[in-house]
Formats: sequence, C-alpha cells, structure tokens
Amino acid sequence: MQRLRIRELAWSPDGQRPLLDGIDLAVDDSELVGLIGPNGSGKTSLLRCAYRFQRPSAGQVELDGEALWQRSPRWSAQRVAVVLQEFPQDFGLRVHELAAMGRTPHKGLFDGDDAEDRRLVDEALARVGLSDLAQQPFARLSGGEKQRVLLARALVQQPHLLILDEPTNHLDPRYQLELLRQIKALGLATLASFHDLNLAAAFCDRLCVLDQGRLVAVGRPAEVLTAELLQQVFGLQALVDTHPLAGHPRITWIV
Repeated sequence: MQRLRIRELAWSPDGQRPLLDGIDLAVDDSELVGLIGPNGSGKTSLLRCAYRFQRPSAGQVELDGEALWQRSPRWSAQRVAVVLQEFPQDFGLRVHELAAMGRTPHKGLFDGDDAEDRRLVDEALARVGLSDLAQQPFARLSGGEKQRVLLARALVQQPHLLILDEPTNHLDPRYQLELLRQIKALGLATLASFHDLNLAAAFCDRLCVLDQGRLVAVGRPAEVLTAELLQQVFGLQALVDTHPLAGHPRITWIV
C-alpha cells in the first residue's frame, strides 16, 4: 500500500526562486526511503512539506490517498509522526511523560491518560529499550537515549507514516546503528534524510537524491550510489564497492 505520494511539488520562500521544484516520489507501507544530497539541496524543506509544516507553492502531498493540505492539522498529527534533529524543551518532564505526549492528537482538550494510553507508552518504551528509565528526567539522558525517547513518543502516536530528519545526527556509531535497526524493525512507512551515505546504503530500501532542489535519481542503493552520481552531486571522487559482509554499497571518499 502506498502511504505517501508527492506529486510535482515545488516550494519557494516568499516568492523567491524555488528551493524545491518538480519533486515526485512515493513511500510504500513498510518501506524505508532515504533522502540524500549535499547541504542546501532541499532535504529538510521537502520533509517539512511532507509533515505539514510548510505549505508547498505547487503540487500535491497525499497521505493514504488523501490530500494532506486539505485536511486538518489534527488529522495529519494522528497519522504522521516526526522525529527531528533537535531535542525539544522538556519542561522538567520525565521519560514516560514525554513519550505520552504522542497521544495528544488522539485526545480531547481535557482528556487525561487512561489505561490504554499507559499501555501504549509502556510498550513503546520497552520497544526502544528504555523501560528502566521511564521515571528518569528526560534532561538527564544521553543523546542516544533522548533520541530513543523521541522515537517512543512517535510510536505512541500510532502513525501511518514516520518522518525523520537526520535521525543519527550527533549520535556515536553504536547508537546510530541501534536506532536505525529499531526504526527498520518497526515496519512503518518511513521517509528519512541522511547525511551519512553509508548508513543510508545499509538501511534504506530506496534512495532519493536531491541536488539544488530537484530530484536527480531514485532507486535502490546499488542503483543510485555510483561514483559518477556522487561526483556529479557532491563534487567529490569516491570509490564505490560492495560491503564484504552485508552486500550493500560501500562508499569511500577519495581525498
């Protein structure tokens, strides 16, 4: 099932030249699609259009066949969960309280948490390996632990689509791999931007390459990550071979 469909999307800030132009992509159920490209290529801008933060200048964003920008913010929040690079202001919240915020789109203004909400929070924290830290203040956690709490909050939201903006940024290699393994195991339709091309090659089902606001390549990692394309988009020479153990493309920059 196709969860996200973006058709001929363009975005321009305040009538200036388009920073995104003619973007056409899709994310199927259970598929992890990675956005890659140099800084300023439009990855974050595209994600913001996809999770209803900034309205496209042209084109369409569809979620489960519905025009996203014709539905309410609440409708979108019940179906799309977002994990950003920055950690939110925690206002002294404990881990379980911050994770429980994922239930907000599904609750009325004066509704409190019920047994089902607590069950979802407990299950989400267990899934990301943080049950033992449920009562800890969020502010005291390491960067990797905080990122896992935010993933738990997204799971509590029970989304149809997960959007991640460079989810491994600022994490050490161990937590990068742990987090991406957890995301992959969720089986959710996921659109994520990546700075590290080797991580994108290892975990993504398909890659979309952005360059100067345009989509220049879409396909499986082995189809997209070629030395020629990397030279064209990133302006650097690279050796691209196959990882001897995992079988996915491996990139070594030539310096």
